[in-house]
Amino acid sequence: MRDLALIFGAALAAAAVWADQARERERRIEKGRRDLVAWVSHDLRTPLAGLRAMAEALEDRVVRDPDTVDEYHRRIRVETDRMTRLVDDLFELSRINAGALRLSLSAVPLGDVVSDALASTAPLAAARRIRLVAAESGWPTVTASEPELARAVGNLLLNAVRYTPEDGTVRVDAGRDADTAWLAVADTCGGIPEADLPRLFDVAFRGEPARTPRPGNGGGEGSGGLGLAIVRGLIEAHGGRVDVQNIADGCRFVVRLPAAGT
Repeated sequence: MRDLALIFGAALAAAAVWADQARERERRIEKGRRDLVAWVSHDLRTPLAGLRAMAEALEDRVVRDPDTVDEYHRRIRVETDRMTRLVDDLFELSRINAGALRLSLSAVPLGDVVSDALASTAPLAAARRIRLVAAESGWPTVTASEPELARAVGNLLLNAVRYTPEDGTVRVDAGRDADTAWLAVADTCGGIPEADLPRLFDVAFRGEPARTPRPGNGGGEGSGGLGLAIVRGLIEAHGGRVDVQNIADGCRFVVRLPAAGT
């Protein structure tokens, strides 16, 4: 009877610990939801107010000279594009969190995905005099869904370019360790505070100072806090992982994925 009581007591204690952990997990999830709603509200309210002000100025003919009218039209298009990307990112993140992401896995040459991502990122890099450097060989083939992998790689490159000072360098290389392929994106952002590293992939996290957009870096046109969260979600959906660490003059993101043929 004594042994039975001990077993029953241990079971109750374990259940209590599990319940506490479940409640703490629920609190973190709920806080994350509140933070995301507050963040999205802020990041939509500001550009919407600007769009309304510019539209009213054009409608009321407050601005008339052609150059100013053209500039207002350009800014309306830019802000509309930015909000479209934000909505797209929110939809992608909701699919990831809801477990609704469906991957069509195949053998994907990582070099081709990186080449396309570099081509898409090149205009922003050129505007900010940032060198994009990629390894000439050693690109493995991975088991992945190409559209989702392309989005994750593109987000990493865009993130690196946006937060690297002008005249900096973004370097991309890859390799294979046994049955795992890896891709690394290194920048010269100056590094990230060590306390921020564990939170860098959290939704809407904006660290100080390295990961806060600088004037003129294109950060205002991006996903502003969702890009890296989407990277983590997409990579983990592939059964891989993504990590970040500081290096001598910046930081280095490393993605690990199952290599094809394993």
